Amino acid sequence: MINPETVAIVCGLCSAIAWGAGDFAGGFASRRGNALTVVLFSQMLGGMLMLGLTPLFAEHAPDSRQILSGMLAGGFGVLGLVGLYKGLASGRMGLVAPLSALVTAVIPMGFSFVVEGLPTTMQRFGLAAAIAAVWLLSSPGGDLRMQKGELRLSLMAGLGFGLFFILMDHASSQAVLWPLLASKTGAVAVMFLILTATRQLAAPPKGQVLFIVLAGILDTAGTAAFAAAAHLGRLDLSTVLASLYPASTILLAWLVFRERLGRRQWCGVATAIVALVLIAV
Repeated sequence: MINPETVAIVCGLCSAIAWGAGDFAGGFASRRGNALTVVLFSQMLGGMLMLGLTPLFAEHAPDSRQILSGMLAGGFGVLGLVGLYKGLASGRMGLVAPLSALVTAVIPMGFSFVVEGLPTTMQRFGLAAAIAAVWLLSSPGGDLRMQKGELRLSLMAGLGFGLFFILMDHASSQAVLWPLLASKTGAVAVMFLILTATRQLAAPPKGQVLFIVLAGILDTAGTAAFAAAAHLGRLDLSTVLASLYPASTILLAWLVFRERLGRRQWCGVATAIVALVLIAV
């Protein structure tokens, strides 16, 4: 019989692959339209997908606390997306992306250390290697001095994503699909309010519907894989593995657009492999 911890590690890695591919599809769609509009419609699609699947395949609905945690997770998750997208648009990607990813991993990791205790020594080395991999994968190098706006938006993104991981871990303690539906509901509600308040609500960009559909499906698949990982294993291991999603994005950019990867990013890929081996031991 397969160890649940092993299944959790596989699910955490699958969430990183799906989220990275979803970011690639969403980023491509955002080239011809408002990125936040792309986020809204991809989240709406994910919500409709879960609305159709949950009554068919879900277990008994969890209690209201898990549903509320799922909705809050979705809301904080899209707030993290807003911070990340604004930071990437107005600041230097090479600083905003790795710092937000680092904060994303550290917050739930610290929470897990307090609630679940420390992992094994080898897994602690793996966590450290994975965090280093996240930084290397996201950062092309260069000037590391941050402006106030870059720091503020990076922290906003990391805090939003970090709270998403913690709340989804709580929401998926009894079930997986119902909390996912609640998460998408919260995400769509928050994005709709943001776009309405800022008067940016508009139709999705023409000719990019396929990529929005892909982004929605992949984001939902990534969230489902993370919820399963957190349900079966430790929150800290699941979070750090899921935070390796930049590897999937940059490898797709390399394969599809022939974008050159820097030495730091190749080092990040190698470090991520070492981290996976240490975590799985």
